[in-house]
Amino acid sequence: MSRTFPRIGRQRTLQGGAAALVVLGLLLWWLRPWAEQPPGGEIEFSTGTRAGVYHEYGELLRNEIDKDMPDLRVRLLTSAGSQENVADVATGEADFAIAAADAVATYKLDNSTGADRLRGVARLYDDYLQLVVPPDSDIRSVADLRGKRVAIGLPDSGVRLIANGVLKAAGIDPEKDIVPSSDGIDTGPKRLGHGLDAFFWSGGLPTDGLSRLAKKSASAFRFVPIDAALVAKLHDQGGATRYYRATKMPESAYPTIQRGDPVPTLAVSNILVTRSDVDPRLTEWLTRTVIDSRDGIGATVHSAQLVDVRTAIYTDPLQLHAGAQRYYQSVKP
Repeated sequence: MSRTFPRIGRQRTLQGGAAALVVLGLLLWWLRPWAEQPPGGEIEFSTGTRAGVYHEYGELLRNEIDKDMPDLRVRLLTSAGSQENVADVATGEADFAIAAADAVATYKLDNSTGADRLRGVARLYDDYLQLVVPPDSDIRSVADLRGKRVAIGLPDSGVRLIANGVLKAAGIDPEKDIVPSSDGIDTGPKRLGHGLDAFFWSGGLPTDGLSRLAKKSASAFRFVPIDAALVAKLHDQGGATRYYRATKMPESAYPTIQRGDPVPTLAVSNILVTRSDVDPRLTEWLTRTVIDSRDGIGATVHSAQLVDVRTAIYTDPLQLHAGAQRYYQSVKP
């Protein structure tokens, strides 16, 4: 017995086809950019000293990039730190770099070469200023550094920028009132108590160079507090100092050293920086990798656990790169 099926009208057929196209379009939009061929080529990524968090983060991020974009070669460049990194990206020596917001702002305020081309990719994590002295030191405040042998970081580092500002806020001339040295986190811990009375370091928590020193002895070193009143005086200097905020280094950063006590200090946010002429599709892919790799990288670099899509868009003093903006719009709820 034959059975007659109802005819589907032309209008309903067109409506069904249109609906299918909408669903397909939404699916492709949701999958992008993974539905596309990953970008390839080569990029230069400027990090920092090998003993610092910037370089460790850069190495782990390169591994994640290799998984997502296997045809993209990432060449890591070591550097003195934030100030050098900003200049490298602005002048085309590097394509991406990590830099503290104060260093970026200073470069822009000085109207240095290529400053107008700088763009933000993501706000990453905060750097904490750490003033380190031997455990038996008589240095109890920044003011006590007068006349001492103090490492203030490499010349083009973010450490040097912050250390000089903090010293001036305490009424100390970095060139006349202390015996300054250019030791960073790579050499400062070794020289502490052996040619150095104190050293400044600004980095994510914890920093390997200090963690290794702490593992040698529970009394390997001590932190000098930087109180909120001093940070307020620092803000009075104007310019990029508005990017510093008074905070406390949590007691879990170096537990054997801090023994349950948080340390008053200041913090500044880190930004993943690029240039306006860097390929938007590449930047979109890289932004996605940065956000998606948070937990994997954070298992090793604990400060990276703070990378979050909700805060990553705040790259002040830089506007977002077009590719990064495209990524954030694609995941906007």
